[in-house]
Amino acid sequence: MSDAPWELDGAWRPYTDEPVLTPAMTDGYDAVCATERDRLRLYLEALVARRGAPVHVTVAFNAAYFGYGLAGEGYGDSPLDPDGFPGVTLGERIPALPVGAMVRVTTGSQPLFAEIVYKEGRARTGDPDSSSTFSVPDPPAAGQAGAESADQGPAVRRELLVPDPHAFGPGLSLAQTQLNRLRHHHRWINQDGHVLVDAVYPSRAAAHDDVHFYADYLLTVARDQLLSPFVPVSLPELAGSGQQAALAGALRRLLAVVERTLETSDALRMWGRYAVSRNALAAGWRDQGPLGRNDMERLVTTVQYAATPASRRRRGPRAGTVAHTAVGPRLREFPGAAPLLSGVGYAAAVCRANLALADVIRRETEDGVFENGTRVSLEDDLQDGGLWRSCDLGGSWWNSARPGDNGTTGTAAVQEQPMESAPVVPLPAEPLDAPLADDARLGCGQLLRIDDSEVAWLAPLRLAHLLDDYLPLRPIIADGLRMTGSDHVPVRLELTHLGEELEDDESVQDVVAELTADTGRINGVCWPIGFFPGLVLRLQWPRGGRVIRITTIPREVPEVVEGRTLAHEYDSSVLTRETAPGSDRAGDTAAGLGPRALVMRAVRRCGLLTDDGHALLDRSALPSVVYGQKLTAEQAAALDEAADALIADGRLYPATGSRDGDGWPHHPARRGEPEIALLGYDPDPRPVARPSSVIPAPKPSGVPMTPQYVHGHLRRLRPGASPSEQQRAAFREHCRRLGKADGWELPANHTFVNEYTKGQ
Repeated sequence: MSDAPWELDGAWRPYTDEPVLTPAMTDGYDAVCATERDRLRLYLEALVARRGAPVHVTVAFNAAYFGYGLAGEGYGDSPLDPDGFPGVTLGERIPALPVGAMVRVTTGSQPLFAEIVYKEGRARTGDPDSSSTFSVPDPPAAGQAGAESADQGPAVRRELLVPDPHAFGPGLSLAQTQLNRLRHHHRWINQDGHVLVDAVYPSRAAAHDDVHFYADYLLTVARDQLLSPFVPVSLPELAGSGQQAALAGALRRLLAVVERTLETSDALRMWGRYAVSRNALAAGWRDQGPLGRNDMERLVTTVQYAATPASRRRRGPRAGTVAHTAVGPRLREFPGAAPLLSGVGYAAAVCRANLALADVIRRETEDGVFENGTRVSLEDDLQDGGLWRSCDLGGSWWNSARPGDNGTTGTAAVQEQPMESAPVVPLPAEPLDAPLADDARLGCGQLLRIDDSEVAWLAPLRLAHLLDDYLPLRPIIADGLRMTGSDHVPVRLELTHLGEELEDDESVQDVVAELTADTGRINGVCWPIGFFPGLVLRLQWPRGGRVIRITTIPREVPEVVEGRTLAHEYDSSVLTRETAPGSDRAGDTAAGLGPRALVMRAVRRCGLLTDDGHALLDRSALPSVVYGQKLTAEQAAALDEAADALIADGRLYPATGSRDGDGWPHHPARRGEPEIALLGYDPDPRPVARPSSVIPAPKPSGVPMTPQYVHGHLRRLRPGASPSEQQRAAFREHCRRLGKADGWELPANHTFVNEYTKGQ
């Protein structure tokens, strides 16, 4: 466990800071604003750096939802009820537990409370060449009709569970001498501090989809724990509903947000769904001791030559052979490795070894095939720390190499790029001749309020919405409308364009909501002529109703951008992208544009985009972005001349960036990377006097200057302080809204912070 002080700087503190999970996250990653994403990312990066084991997506969710403190207290300050955790006993058959489950390991005296941070299948026969660890429980008598096959119905897998006995802080952790005694007796945990069980799954599929399995586990077995009002912010509060369908959908989207945040962090790497610190990986690779660089190189050699025959045939191609290498057992064969493979250290060593294998295979093989003719692939990431398959392809391996097999095919795909690659010019962000659809990189809106009476949110209008006459619905709205039991629900839109008059058929519209299994949209919307891409809309949906109200937000001081006067709030990034030359309500195409317009369109549509609407494009990539491979010398010269003219006119500006080892441009330039020339676009918004024809109405109440809705939540008190009677009553009322008729009392040393909206 690292104690570097920088890892905690600015990271979330449960029950002191506002909850790190927000209502917007129940709509998915693309709906979350940059500020909320950064808060969650910073906390998860610090979490991975502090914990001794790789952090699974479900464990990361636990930390953010149940409040894992990074100063050494773990879940110790979270008012969880450990007596309600399911019990686990070494060697027994139990209902399968997912990674992330909080458990009581049965002992002869004091229970061992722990969080399951890693698990893997164990071969029953001791033969790692057998990739199946499943059996069918209680098979019917021989010849009985209707017997379920091994692929259907319940299945049993021999599993090794790795618990973290220190997850709940010093108060609920056993002393090291007690843990050593339990290991020595080998009755409740084995000598490594692990638990071996026979896990009964509803089906084999459930064992391979650990995140969905965990969501189902929380909604059933651990439901009381999930819906506790004592967590930093409860799921019903985040989802805005206590109904099962809404809770299930919101929980899965929250897990997806956590997973995407881990995947996109520059400080982390992923092995399957386990996050590992890049700094820890680099330190392990530099280490010359047990399980360090030398042992990892020996592991790679073992896998590479595992299937190579001991003797060679003199004539003709040799017959292909297959061998398997199980990472866990192989690591134990290295001298001095045993102490490093106990406790959560086993999970860290296994993930580090698998990542080292994947990196070498990608870097040193052609389509997963080494020079000696051995193809290596990952066969099963769930068994014995990872089961790798080595196949000696004989003398004709070049004919059997399968395109696209990079040596990591199998149950889990490795999501990393090669460690070294030649610089390349990245593809444009969007084809210049294709209309823009909903794009996760642009403004996605922000949830303002969610309560028993209504849901309110902000969202920028997109060019696709104007071209196709539709309005996308947030999942919570679609879920609410879907309760009618129909996929097509009549809805009334009420539009108000503050400061301007709308036609009657624009202000009130009878439309239809088309609802799919995952989301929904309203088709046939007649958008007013004054609406433009980037215009920020305030939307309200009264719960239980079929009315959606849309209101624009006037600016106190209008601005002029590219000759257009904007009197209402707008999203700068959407405006830059979707009002580029060739993009308007008549269509979206580069056909017929001259060289200057093509250059401007390329920069705005394909350049690096900032929150304030600046776009920067690698100048050397300009010809390929505009014309692709079909480029003449005359066209290249015309583009270069047009770019110089736009710079001279002040419509574009020159800038300097850099290119990383993967070929991606950056601005500002990074130290140690080669510099490149960039073309920059600045929307240059300029305030103007308000036109006399535009008389905006006062800003409606409830619209914050910087809207951010914060739910009611618990907060830890200073020593000696106590909550007021008003806050005790507010917490009881909060619990009643969550479904507890007589409410709950505040836990000791905590108070309740009422809901509020920042910026009001």
